[in-house]
Amino acid sequence: MGRILFFLNWLSHGILNWSNLEILVFTLVVTHITIASVTIFLHRHQAHRSLDLHPIVSHFFRLWLWLTTGMITKEWAAIHRKHHAKCETENDPHSPQILGINTVLWRGADLYAIEALNQETLDKYGHGTPDDWVENKVYSKYRWQGVGIMLVIDVLLFGAIGGLVWAIQMMWIPVTAAGIINGIGHFVGYRNFDSQDASTNIFPLGILIGGEELHNNHHTYATSAKLSNQWYEFDIGWLYIRALQIMKLATVKKMPPKLKLQTLKRVDLDTLHSIISNRYELMAKYSQTIKDTFKQEVAHIHDLAKEFSDKHQWLFTDEAKLSLVQKNRLENLMKVSEKLKTLVEMRRELAQIWQKSSASSEHLVQNLQDWCHKAELSGLESLRTFSLRLRTYA
Repeated sequence: MGRILFFLNWLSHGILNWSNLEILVFTLVVTHITIASVTIFLHRHQAHRSLDLHPIVSHFFRLWLWLTTGMITKEWAAIHRKHHAKCETENDPHSPQILGINTVLWRGADLYAIEALNQETLDKYGHGTPDDWVENKVYSKYRWQGVGIMLVIDVLLFGAIGGLVWAIQMMWIPVTAAGIINGIGHFVGYRNFDSQDASTNIFPLGILIGGEELHNNHHTYATSAKLSNQWYEFDIGWLYIRALQIMKLATVKKMPPKLKLQTLKRVDLDTLHSIISNRYELMAKYSQTIKDTFKQEVAHIHDLAKEFSDKHQWLFTDEAKLSLVQKNRLENLMKVSEKLKTLVEMRRELAQIWQKSSASSEHLVQNLQDWCHKAELSGLESLRTFSLRLRTYA
């Protein structure tokens, strides 16, 4: 009888005999460690090589992910790299723009599993990932035994409710990363940069999903170890990386380009290199110039206010992403307002400068000089101010 009572007590409370609140805190902590492992190790360290990790830290993350996700490093890195290389195309493993938001949001883990079976993806994009004895003989070979061990640990610690703790652990990455980031992060949110895909920042405070909420920032500067960009944004993954850096356990290799300004000068090769490195930020500032001019034009052109009374976000988007209807609206807008026509045409010409990859540096510098000269003689004060600032880029 004593043994039966002991067993029933253990089944109810586990070895630790913790309260429900304590178990909840434990669940939140361990799922957060899993998120940190994904964003720091799999994403920033392995997939993008934006930082180096000390072998002890690196192997801790590998062990933890084996216990809590069963994911293979090579598979995850390869699939993610392919996502960047083929973003928003039919070859993108998980684009909601192609597959639909519901498919990616609710079946993100299935899409990952399907792509993991594609050997061509692993061979082409999986280079440089761990290939040692423990990876080949343990983590890859016994991928589901790790999560089985975690199930045993949770049940031993908490009894029957440990099964629920384990289920939450197992669902955390498929829901938050495979579903929310890959789905909502390419569908709904705000954009700091008009990157060449549909990526969005879901929320400015990147805490729950380790900073991955700042997905538009990441797609703009994919190899950066830091995902926050604006003063009001927070990337908790970067906080952990800085802590590891202070303890000499991590070395940051890549960061977003930092714009440096100097005194006004004639456009030269340094100016060209600077605007190419900071082209997304530059075009975001140019979009603001168009927005300000649009507001001024609406104030005194009645037809403009009547015809374009929507939020007109399409006006500030890369024209390559516009639908046929939006392109027609843009052309109609340019017919109504000469100022906006000038700004849109100058935006096209500016974008052409860094798209001419085969042109010589001297030719591109000359194009940029011509653009600035034209902007400063356009008669638009906003365009002149923009050009003068551009000429301070160093």
